[in-house]
Amino acid sequence: MTWFLLKRFASFAATLAVASLIVFAVLEILPGNPAEVMLGDTATPESLAALEARLGLDKPAAVRYAAWVSGLLQGRSATSYAYDTPTFDLIAERLQVSLPLALLAMALTVVVALAAGVYAAANHRKAGDTGVMVLAQIGLSLPNFWLAILLILVFAVQLQWVSAGGFPGWREDEGGGVGPALSSLLLPALSLAAVQAAILARVTRSSVLEALREDYVRTARAKGLSRRQVLWRHVLRNAMVPVLTIMGLQFANLITGAIIVENVFVLPGIGRLVFQAIGNRDLVLVRDVVMLLAAVVVLVNFVVDVLYAVIDPRLRAAR
Repeated sequence: MTWFLLKRFASFAATLAVASLIVFAVLEILPGNPAEVMLGDTATPESLAALEARLGLDKPAAVRYAAWVSGLLQGRSATSYAYDTPTFDLIAERLQVSLPLALLAMALTVVVALAAGVYAAANHRKAGDTGVMVLAQIGLSLPNFWLAILLILVFAVQLQWVSAGGFPGWREDEGGGVGPALSSLLLPALSLAAVQAAILARVTRSSVLEALREDYVRTARAKGLSRRQVLWRHVLRNAMVPVLTIMGLQFANLITGAIIVENVFVLPGIGRLVFQAIGNRDLVLVRDVVMLLAAVVVLVNFVVDVLYAVIDPRLRAAR
């Protein structure tokens, strides 16, 4: 197990190193000059040169890459061109919205998908199975931004149960609080969870059906366990390996892919931050955000690999 973890950690570090090279290279070849965007078309060559020197844009690309990576390893961030604030501070502020949103959407996805998938598998080729698969197909076909607009029209405009957008904050002294904050994240989480739950329910159903055909299921039933006990104690655990893979990818996607939904609900999250940084040609901020998102994806995959060995002893023994 220790050797397996060391190998996975080495792969984690190598992947991040390659990702940093790709991110830096892609942003380097983009057309345009951040200094020109900040100063405008009427800027003189002297002012452009002075701003480029202050931002470090006059240095060779290799030097700037080394300085960037060195700063990341030491926990130091560059200063945003547009906000004149350390990028880590901006990212940490926006994660207070994006991370709870992703966790809430993932919790809704897991609860709905596991219950629906196990129910469909337990009622294979019956009306319940057909109904779950129809709902899952509908969920797959719904664009999350369209569902977000529909939820706003129903629950915010017509019923007026929640606000149509914005985020009040987590602190009561700033006009928000835990209750209002969670309330403002509920509709975005539902719009994100609908598609993800549909995908995960289909995967859960297929995995549970495959596990139900194993010999240990007949043995458990022969020992007197009820069908419900066999499903939730034995079958689901052995069916969780492919389900965990999808869950890991979905959680990473909920953090990295919520740009449109955050814009629909006017949430100050990571998605809107990236959108604004691209518009402002704030390349250092874009670079750090993209690198963070890449690290999240790799880290989630690392955690999923570890959970494989925890859930399935056969994989732990093989590794």
